[in-house]
Amino acid sequence: MTIDKVCSVCPATIFAGGAASGRVLEVDRWLLRTLLKGVGAPAITAALWDGKDAVTGEAASFRMIVRNRGALLRLFSNPLLHFGDDFSAGNIEIEGELVPFLETVYRAMAGPVGLRRHRKPLADWSRKKVNSLRNSRDNIHHHYDIGNDFYRLWLDSEMLYTCAYFPQPELSIEAAQIAKMELVCRKLGLKGGERVIEAGCGWGGLARYMAKRYGAKVRAFNISAEQLAYARQRAKEEGIEGVEYVEDDYRNITGECDAFVSVGMLEHVGTDNYAALGEVVNRTLSETGLGLIHSIGQDVAEPLSGWLEKRIFPGSYTPTIREMMAIFEPRGFSVLDVENLRLHYAKTLEHWLQRFERHADQVAQMFDDSFVRAWRLYLCGSIANFTTGSLQLYQVLFSRRGNNRVPWTRSQFIDPRGDHGKL
Repeated sequence: MTIDKVCSVCPATIFAGGAASGRVLEVDRWLLRTLLKGVGAPAITAALWDGKDAVTGEAASFRMIVRNRGALLRLFSNPLLHFGDDFSAGNIEIEGELVPFLETVYRAMAGPVGLRRHRKPLADWSRKKVNSLRNSRDNIHHHYDIGNDFYRLWLDSEMLYTCAYFPQPELSIEAAQIAKMELVCRKLGLKGGERVIEAGCGWGGLARYMAKRYGAKVRAFNISAEQLAYARQRAKEEGIEGVEYVEDDYRNITGECDAFVSVGMLEHVGTDNYAALGEVVNRTLSETGLGLIHSIGQDVAEPLSGWLEKRIFPGSYTPTIREMMAIFEPRGFSVLDVENLRLHYAKTLEHWLQRFERHADQVAQMFDDSFVRAWRLYLCGSIANFTTGSLQLYQVLFSRRGNNRVPWTRSQFIDPRGDHGKL
């Protein structure tokens, strides 16, 4: 159901004669109760600006407080957008731990009467414009170019901003990120001297790893100027040869490779460009080469929440497995292996959140308090989305049809040295 269909009365009429802030009216409590019922009646306690509970969740260990009428009306009109905005602004407070609060809400939303993220489909020209060559650069700049100093505070030493791999849950984030890079290399069957194309390289950690540990020749593409500057500097400082960082869009990639890899870029491509990505792979991957795409995904094709898409990741979308097949099927690629690392991403995010909170004061000095609250919500919400199963993390290994130089069993993905790829 959608909240905007619950009440057809104009808010201006409801509150005629009442101030935008001040004493709580009975209709305010009705709006809050109706709102929570519309999102699946999560087991939470909720109060308005007078501090009195309007909704009492059974055995709830957290409490949501809406601080003013403006926030209540915005929340009622579009909760998936305005909860994030008003939480960031301090108009909504959560007493208790934020992650379990969000898990409770997300589970309620996934129920039979919960709120859905359905929207009317965009026109073809509009969908393509969102992730056009020009807009893709703007979208990436919005999230990734806000400063390497900011990300350095809470990412691992290699600056990897994608799901880590925890063969043992107690691993540090540094060890788990190295284990992820080793897993990717082993799935690709990487050998010394092989040519690798990486589409969307972040701060360049995987490319450096492939060159150092495997002696691969890597061409890594990215359109984030901040990330590329960092990647090039790191490679120079470490004296790494065999890595070329290219500032260009994935659609412009040419040349031949023995391995094609993309880790954490597909979320920014958009389903209307999957055919174009498939064509890039088709024109670059050798006859006996392997490819791997690592991406956040989901079980049901739904857009991201309005707040996440507008404020955090513009132009982003997390695909289903069925949607990902649009990359492979038209060009006759064979899918060899699909692995879901959902809970590994939840653990990765827990590490990031802990580090972020340790540096929250520094982040506030770099930006402001509302930025800290927004990113706290983004990290906590991401954890909750993975633990409740709203989001998945797919690694898809593929090759050309008829390629017999493929892994015989999945045991080849396991590092027998047990050092998690340590250099």
